[in-house]
Amino acid sequence: MRILILGGTRFVGHTTAAAAVAGGHDVVCAARGESGAVPDGARLVKVDRDQPDGLAPLAGESFDAVVDVAPISHTWVRRALDAFGSVGHWTFVSSISVYAHPDRVDDVLLPPRQEHFDRSKVLQDPEAYGSIKVASENAVLETMGDRAFIVRAGLITGPGDPFDRFGYWPMRLHRGGRVAVPDVDQLTQIIDVGDLAAWIVDAAERGTTGVYDGIGPAAPLLDVLRTVADAVGSDAELVRVPESVLTEHDIAPWAGPRSLPLWLPASHRGMSARDAGPALAAGLTPRPLAESAVRALEHEKALGLDRERKAGLPADAEAELLAAL
Repeated sequence: MRILILGGTRFVGHTTAAAAVAGGHDVVCAARGESGAVPDGARLVKVDRDQPDGLAPLAGESFDAVVDVAPISHTWVRRALDAFGSVGHWTFVSSISVYAHPDRVDDVLLPPRQEHFDRSKVLQDPEAYGSIKVASENAVLETMGDRAFIVRAGLITGPGDPFDRFGYWPMRLHRGGRVAVPDVDQLTQIIDVGDLAAWIVDAAERGTTGVYDGIGPAAPLLDVLRTVADAVGSDAELVRVPESVLTEHDIAPWAGPRSLPLWLPASHRGMSARDAGPALAAGLTPRPLAESAVRALEHEKALGLDRERKAGLPADAEAELLAAL
């Protein structure tokens, strides 16, 4: 197959392009080329999707399938559909953030909105981000119909992860000692980027279509952390900290420079309790959590365990928290 990856230079796009090349496909990556290189065996065509004619360098090219990982612009998506909407299969990588009620598991979507705000702030506003993803999904479904494959990805981890969320735990547990963990009754779930990419390529090959939550099975958060600890050979003591104490010490949930990743407030716990069954039935094959934990730790080591992180609890903040218990 000849596959166009709209992206291909970082994380999900790069891993998907690599999986497609490994599968023997002719892969073209269309991107600015500023975030990194495309995988060996793929060809980069430089485009600027902010421009109305930004896909012009691809004029005259034809493809059997398209994979679009556009994060924050449904204008990008519509322009791509106008240019290549005649292909036989179209994957759009969406997000769990499309759901309007993150406190529960249902299928009500956020209302789409126009892009009239500062895009640089979109990733910090889950509702705005989700609304753009909904608008993008709608555009893909309207144009592609039963040729569309919509993947609403949950928390993606693995090599290339730029967000530092899941990776905090393999890193911290690997170091051992007393480790502060949120004492919550909460499910959590992840998807390894390698498994997500393999599923996307497989869907293009098989012609799999439909709308799916692209996520692995859910499990209690504390069970997940124990599995991670065992996987990285940790002898750490997991110290359960009540949410009220975390809040008193200005520890944030989920993400940020003073946070405990994977912990979600009650208002958002439906986001990590989605039903993975339909995706599993459609071919998604998550690797064991322990393997994902080891891969995440290897990525952490490659980046540097002592670097400044985008998410996680700094050592001094954790020590202060533990001393107060």
